[in-house]
Amino acid sequence: MLLLGASAWASPGAHGPNGEHLDAPGQTVSGGNSAPRMEAKSETFELVGHLREDELSMLINRFETNEPVLDAKVEVESGALKAIAKFHSDLGDYAVDDAAFLKALKAPGEHAVVITVLAGADADLLDATIKSEGAAAGSHGHSHDDEHGHGVPLTVWLALALLAAGAVIYFLNRHAGSRPGLPTGGAQ
Repeated sequence: MLLLGASAWASPGAHGPNGEHLDAPGQTVSGGNSAPRMEAKSETFELVGHLREDELSMLINRFETNEPVLDAKVEVESGALKAIAKFHSDLGDYAVDDAAFLKALKAPGEHAVVITVLAGADADLLDATIKSEGAAAGSHGHSHDDEHGHGVPLTVWLALALLAAGAVIYFLNRHAGSRPGLPTGGAQ
């Protein structure tokens, strides 16, 4: 459970103990992910996106509650290019895999991006900037169909293993207590 809590603490859009947004400007997340990143927020939504080798992946949350925005209509625009972001229910993210759109974002420089989010009765435009170093950018991408667990984080697998081990121990202890006991007294 501690492992699950640790990963949630640094999640995009996570809130600190005083309600502050942990992905606020000026705060950086260290790690091995060097993929170009973008952030955007409004009064309604907040978004964190990563430009990967094969897609632009975005997580969208409600700003007030940090609740994930699932199955919304999301359109992304940069310059004269527009693309619809597909919702991936397995990871809860939105992804753009349009080749021309990705090629334009991977070109060296800063690229203005406008994201339109339509979620139920709520609609908003989010402005972001993504800075790309060029051809090497996004080389640390991922695929939603990778052979290493289909995108399920390692912490989830560890938590499931701990839960299964706990269930086995509980089951064995419960059945050990229901066995008839050995005689405790001597022969009389």
